[in-house]
Amino acid sequence: MAKKTSSSVLTDPAQLEALTKRLKRAHGQLGAVVRMLEEGRTCEEIVTQMAAVGKAVNTAAFTLIAANLKECLEEGSTNGPAVSDKLQKLFLTLA
Repeated sequence: MAKKTSSSVLTDPAQLEALTKRLKRAHGQLGAVVRMLEEGRTCEEIVTQMAAVGKAVNTAAFTLIAANLKECLEEGSTNGPAVSDKLQKLFLTLA
């Protein structure tokens, strides 16, 4: 079960929708990887598709972190430095 925090993930409905669409697309790409494995497709084809999945997921994660940082800055959070440090650590987990 997901860990619940005091702040929401995203408050901008447009950004939330765009992020959801991106992740659903990545989910579909991952399903394609499984099918390709089951069908015995070439290593090159499978790895290319896996790279696309990885890029899609990483892009979604970076987008989420950036949007969250933007929202924190716009809210004028009183614990800005702590939030900034936390988001920086999240960025580094993707590096």
